[in-house]
Amino acid sequence: MPKLSVVVPFYNVQTYAPDALKSLELNARDDFEFLLVDDCSTDGTAGLLERAARELPGAVHLRHGRNGGLAAARNTGLDAARGEYLAFLDGDDWLAPGHLARTLAAIERLNCDFVRTDHVRCTGRTRSVQRVPFGPQSVVADPRTAILPADRATSVDYPYAWAGMYHRRLLDRGVLHFTDGLRTAEDRPWIWRLHREASSFAPVGLPGIFYRRGISTSLTQAGDERQLDFIRAFDQVLADVRADRDSGRLLPKAVRTYCAIIAHHFGSIERFEPDVARKLRLMSSAALGRMPQDVLDRVLDSMDVERSTVLRRLRPGRRVTSGANA
Repeated sequence: MPKLSVVVPFYNVQTYAPDALKSLELNARDDFEFLLVDDCSTDGTAGLLERAARELPGAVHLRHGRNGGLAAARNTGLDAARGEYLAFLDGDDWLAPGHLARTLAAIERLNCDFVRTDHVRCTGRTRSVQRVPFGPQSVVADPRTAILPADRATSVDYPYAWAGMYHRRLLDRGVLHFTDGLRTAEDRPWIWRLHREASSFAPVGLPGIFYRRGISTSLTQAGDERQLDFIRAFDQVLADVRADRDSGRLLPKAVRTYCAIIAHHFGSIERFEPDVARKLRLMSSAALGRMPQDVLDRVLDSMDVERSTVLRRLRPGRRVTSGANA
């Protein structure tokens, strides 16, 4: 059994894949495996991965016959993973040399279900370190304690699967798989399930993952219908939280986050194609109608005026409640 399996999906990233593959080479060990999942790329990515399968120590090349999206590609890698520990990387990002070994040493020392790491956000030539929104560092905690409070950024608002490492027992219990078919926001139900169902975790710093933002191949830059999958993703979050033993405590956080994401999309609605913008409006209105209305009332009253006004206008029936707080 390898000590570590790293799942790396690729889709039409021939410009960036060499950086990801080189960084894996600089992290390779005899007991590491790299599961390179080609999600039916149509550019030169497949050729790069075929070469890596021959030359990169520990590389395993897996290929989809049709494009299934990031969630499906990660699941393919998880299904093939043999490691005692699991990690992720996206095919357009890269790792600092030795980052995987340092993170592995941390999770083994702490003996917890998973660790979360900081990362470096790269937008053009600008670099900024993004911290895990939980402290203190390298102290094992109950993952549920990192979900709240509802009105501040917490660990469920830091959903990046690649920003951490996970013990295999989570995979064997079904906690690490993603919802097939989600083309965006696939990490939102995933991070909520991770924090509700795992027993222990720790933030460990270690900002050794470099995350590219603002590139044309990223789905976050698209304005097509795939973006609307965030509705289905957050509907799943709400359904899971409603069934949770702590639903009364956790629902305000889930509803507030859902509302914040809706408001975020309306803040840049001009980037959507016209038909998609109309669907966004209809689907967001319906989503607000599905939320527990008493919780939604409290959330809207607690949000800033700009966002709460957008959401109140979308809300079915446009309920009149007390004014939003500034």
